[in-house]
Amino acid sequence: QVHLVESGGGLVQAGGSLRLSCAASGRTFSNYNMGWFRQAPGKEREFVAAITWSGGSTYYADSVKGRFTISRDNAKNTVYLQMNSLKPEDTAVYYCAAARSGMIYYYSSYSSYVCWGQGTQVTVSS
Repeated sequence: QVHLVESGGGLVQAGGSLRLSCAASGRTFSNYNMGWFRQAPGKEREFVAAITWSGGSTYYADSVKGRFTISRDNAKNTVYLQMNSLKPEDTAVYYCAAARSGMIYYYSSYSSYVCWGQGTQVTVSS
């Protein structure tokens, strides 16, 4: 399994940008599809974005499409989430997660992911 550590969260005004990073260690990073999820207070954890092991395919929740971009650098064992045009409703703890490649990938399903980071707080002020 991989060990995941997120960074890059913080406080930003509405309309601003942040870039989250998720550094992986342990198993071969390129063997994993990667996803970002978020959880706001009192709400369930929800899918944000995902990227396949090669970076060839990306997927987004409707709520972030056109504003967020997921990418990865397999040489650096890191996945990124560039977040632009942030809104107060984007406020949440953001988690990265790893799903093994080589099997059917339900990218938006929590249960597809076998490893999770500890999360990083993103707060967007109005």
